[in-house]
This record gives sequence, C-alpha cells and structure tokens, in this order.
Amino acid sequence: MIIWQADFYKYLPESSSWQLIICDSDGTMIKEATCLQAEVNHQWLKLQLEEIIKDSSPDIIKVFRPQCLNLFELATKTLKIDIQATRRTPELKNILIKKDPNTIKIEQLPPQPLPENLWGDKWLFASFKAGDLVDYFSDRPIPIKDFPEDLKPINLDISSAVNIPGVVIYGGRNSLYLVRWLAENKPISLNYIPTEVGNSGGLILESGLVDRWVLLTFEDQEMAKSAQKYEEQKEFSQGLHFLLVQPDDSGMTHTGIWLLKKETI
Repeated sequence: MIIWQADFYKYLPESSSWQLIICDSDGTMIKEATCLQAEVNHQWLKLQLEEIIKDSSPDIIKVFRPQCLNLFELATKTLKIDIQATRRTPELKNILIKKDPNTIKIEQLPPQPLPENLWGDKWLFASFKAGDLVDYFSDRPIPIKDFPEDLKPINLDISSAVNIPGVVIYGGRNSLYLVRWLAENKPISLNYIPTEVGNSGGLILESGLVDRWVLLTFEDQEMAKSAQKYEEQKEFSQGLHFLLVQPDDSGMTHTGIWLLKKETI
C-alpha cells in the first residue's frame, strides 16, 4: 500500500501565497509547489496531484490540517485516492518543523465534557508489559480493536520488558455505546491534566484532528499519585499507552481497546 502525507496551507500570515508539500512514509519529498491565495481551490490542487500520480498513485493521502482537508477531499474525488484525516503524519511534520516549528500549530478549543449517557461505572490505571500487550488482546473477541501497525511496541523498538501504561474503564451497560462513540471520534491520546497538583485532575482525551474531551475527573490524592505515575511511565514507553473499555471487572469480556500515542498538533 502506497501512503503519502500532505499539507496545503498559508504558513506565514503576511504571505500572499499557499504552499503544497507532499512526502511519502519515509519522509522523501514528492511534491513542493506554491500558488497565490487567489488561485487556491480544489482544481489547482487536483492539477498538482495529477502531475505526480501518472507513474505511481498512492492508495491513501494522510492530511493533518483541518483547513485543507476539504480541498484534498474535493481534489481527489475522481482520482480514486482515499483521504485520511489523521494527526499521525510524523514524516511530514518533521519537514514542516525544519521550515518553521510554528507551521504545525493548530488552534484547539477547550476540552468538552463527555456526554453523560456514555459515563462508565468506574475506572482505574493499569499497565501491560510491552511484550504481552498486543498478544494478550489479539486473539480475544473484542468488538472494536485499534492496533495500528506503527504503534505496536515491536515497531517502535520498545523493549518487551517496558511497562505500557493505560486506563481501563468499566462501562457497565454503557460499554458498547462508549466504544462506538470512541471509534467514531478516533482517539489519539489520553493525558493527565492536574487541576490541583497532588490532589485532583482529569484525563483529557485527544481525538480526531483537533478535538479534546474531558473523559474522567477525580479529587483524590491516591488517584492523583497514580495519574502522575501514569504520565511518568509514558516517558519510558515513548508516549505509547492504551485505553481499554470492558463491561465489568471480571476480566472475561472486553468491549474495545486502543493503542494511543501523543502526537504533535
């Protein structure tokens, strides 16, 4: 499968031109072009794409910037190329950061509360050895399982002995509704944000391209310590962590699981 990563945006506010950058999954530049802002439309973008797909056409083009997502979707409508909206475009972002670190910053709204009908019964922090995590869940009949190849510990060169931290939610009757909502919103990472250090805080779910949700909150010193340890463990796991939803604490059934990793916005 051929996958490209692309961006099309006016990087400098004072500039009158937009820049198109396309690279492959190895970070090799495929296309770089500019046009005046007055020329920006999906037809111009389609012409640029047509020039470079004559010999080899990608199956997927990954786009991380909301402002140009619609342009790519319109431009590729007749080109038989799927557009994937995702924050996970590391090679492209490395190229952009070298030009100017500010080019990958995207404005985000404050975190929104999770809909009440999705709340679980209880939750806890947990961890799995990197060497056991994927194997343990791979053969289990879990309705929704998201283990991207590039996030599997072995592909990140994470030692099998490293603890991968995570959060387990016991969703009760709401388990299936919660995992369906999560699948629709495409989780990226789950991060502890303290409101009072050592006493209270919450877990903020990053999802989609720019969305943020208050998934869980707590006011408990022991939980705050566990949350801090959770964040510290992520430093040793290259940011890799997981979110597991199951109906109860029997350990017999699981409803959904995601491998997560914080991404640069």
